[in-house]
This record gives sequence, C-alpha cells and structure tokens, in this order.
Amino acid sequence: MKTLFIECGAGAAGDMLMSALLELHPDPDDFLDRINKLIPDVLVTRESVEQNGIVGTHLRVKINGIEESESMYDHKHHHEHHNKHEHHHEHRHTALSDILDIIDKLQISSDVKKEASSVYADLAAAEAKVHGREPENIHFHEVGTMDAVCDIVGVCMLINELDVKNIYASFVNVGGGTVKCAHGILPVPAPATAELLRGIPFYTEGSEGERCTPTGAALLKHFVKSFGDMPVMTLEKTGMGAGTKHFKNANILRVFLGDTAEDTEEIYEISCNIDDMTGEDIAFACDMLFKAGAKDVFTTPVFMKKGRPGQLLSCIVSADKKDEIIRYIFGYTSTIGIREHKCKRYVMERIEDKTATKYGDIRFKVSEGFGTKKIKPEFEDIKNAALESGVSLETVRKEIGK
Repeated sequence: MKTLFIECGAGAAGDMLMSALLELHPDPDDFLDRINKLIPDVLVTRESVEQNGIVGTHLRVKINGIEESESMYDHKHHHEHHNKHEHHHEHRHTALSDILDIIDKLQISSDVKKEASSVYADLAAAEAKVHGREPENIHFHEVGTMDAVCDIVGVCMLINELDVKNIYASFVNVGGGTVKCAHGILPVPAPATAELLRGIPFYTEGSEGERCTPTGAALLKHFVKSFGDMPVMTLEKTGMGAGTKHFKNANILRVFLGDTAEDTEEIYEISCNIDDMTGEDIAFACDMLFKAGAKDVFTTPVFMKKGRPGQLLSCIVSADKKDEIIRYIFGYTSTIGIREHKCKRYVMERIEDKTATKYGDIRFKVSEGFGTKKIKPEFEDIKNAALESGVSLETVRKEIGK
C-alpha cells in the first residue's frame, strides 16, 4: 500500500512541504509548468539549497514579482516592499469567500478543489478563533494570500498525483522563542498555529524562532492520518524541502514515499479498573470517550480485591489522542489510576459501497487485506428497509444475497 511519511523534525511550512513532495514527482518540470499556468500572477521557480551539507529543493513563489516571507506571520517583506514602492501604501486584503472563489475557478480536479478549500477553511477558522471573529470576517493580506493558495493547491495537487493511500507524520517541532508579526512579538507557536495543532503532538526545541507556520499546520491537520513513529515500509523515494531560514540543525523537511505491506498503525490501549460506578454512569463515560476520539471503548467484567465485582474499562486510541483520552477517563470515571500499553494495530483497508434493492439502497462495508475480503451490510439500512416495507430483517437479507 503506497504510504507517505512526513518527518517534521525541522517543523512544517507550506513551501517546504510542496518542495519536498515535488522531489517525489515523476515529472517535476511538467508540474511546475502546469502550476505556473494555473494560478494568475504567480511564478514558482525551483532551486537547490544546501543546509548543513544536505541539499534540498526550495520553491520560490512570487506574486507579481513580490516574494512572500516563509512565515505567514512575518510581514517584514510586506513593509520593505511598501517602503520602496509607495503605490502599495494601502495593503489590500482578501476575504475567505474570495479565496474559495479563486480556488473554485482553477482548472484542477474537483477532488483537489475540495481538499484545498478545506485546508483554507481550517486556516480561516483558526485565525477567527484567535481574533474573536467569525471565519467569514477574516481577511488575509493579498500577497500572503496568493502565496498560501499556491502552497496549498500545490501540495493538494502533488498528493493527489502521487496517489498515496496513507499519510503519517512524526511529532511536530514548532521551534521556540518568539516570532515577529503584524500584531507585534508573539510566542512560538503563534496563536493560530497552536489552534491548528490542537490534538496533534508537537514540541518546542530551542529558541531559534518559528519552525511550523499556520499553512504547514493546516496541511498536516488535513492530510495526516496519525502522528508518531515511521511505519515499517519499503522505501521508493525520499524528498527534501529546504526552508530559507538557517538554524543550528538543517532546516529541511523530509518526506518518504514507499509501500507498507498492509495497513498498520501504532496505537495505545488505555485501561483502568472500576468497582464503584453504576452501569449507567460507565455507559455515559464510554459515550464521552468515543466523542473525544477513542477508536474503540469496551468494558470487561472482572473480580477485584475481596471478591468485589468490577469493570475493566479499555480504550483504543491513537498517539495524538492519548493524553486527551487520559484526561477524559479521570474526568468521567471514579478511577484514580490508569495504565497504558503501546501496541501495533493491523487494519484491513475499508471502503463503503451500496447496492440497489427493491427495498431501497443498502450500504455495505467492504474490508480487504491480509489475503482476506469481508463484506458486511449496514444493519441500520437493513432495519430501516424492514420497517418501511413491513418485512422481516431476514427477508431483506435474502434480497441482498441475490
């Protein structure tokens, strides 16, 4: 199964991710030619950059000859341009609706439009929350807008054309210290970046400045299935996207493209023993744990000290949800101690299909992998068909089996 792993030890920025993915593309020159014809007034050029002895690709994006800075928060280039060219005294801004309209009019597939629009909507939602506004009232600086549109659309196109099935990433290094923006000096990660990284494991390293930009965070949030160690994979290609800033360690985002034999992921089993809660209260806690993002929640009857009957509560969670699930267990149950076990989960690839019957459309869950294929009809559809038609569940099942 074709898999992409993104190594975020140097952080993540839109241009770095697009640069790294371009190195994986079978025809990078053709891709650059297409994207330069795609977005009006945008020129994307490629150059090799050496960082600490490692050579990577850096894509320079110019909008009407103006190059945006690497960070969406850093408006240094905007002010320098303003000082040199007085006819840009008034900075023009673009609303989210205008950006979505720009994306919708691009000559790209509907799938890429959907992905790019979703990423930008996440960006606007984060900015809106930070500034106490509604997303539709957020306006982006014109130059920064088109730079980010190019990065986001470019990354969505590349991922679509590479045809990867699963995308994983390491924990995200956001940098450290502070970053200068239009609103003043802000701590790293900047507020909107922190909002976008909610639920994603990240860390600060040193006081070297911003390593993860809002655009990079939004792309990771949208595409990455889970965060943690690299899965076992047979490597096909590596790509290196270089940033323009210089740090002690190489400012290079690496991506790895390869095949995983089957779909596996690192998960945690979080468990605790409970002997002083009613069944109804435990059921409520289980519902809340599912809502918090647990992959599975179940209880097992056990006997505890002095022969007391109790319940073993178990949760299956991804690494990025582990800490939140632990807080929920403490908050919604009576336990005062929790155990965790790191496991590898083997998962069959699952898709949803449907078939037309005289009782209406019935959805199916199709699972395949490890030399096995399983097909299971959706019970709710069978039940609704039986209720609406006045027949038994078995009658509907027989119709499906024809």
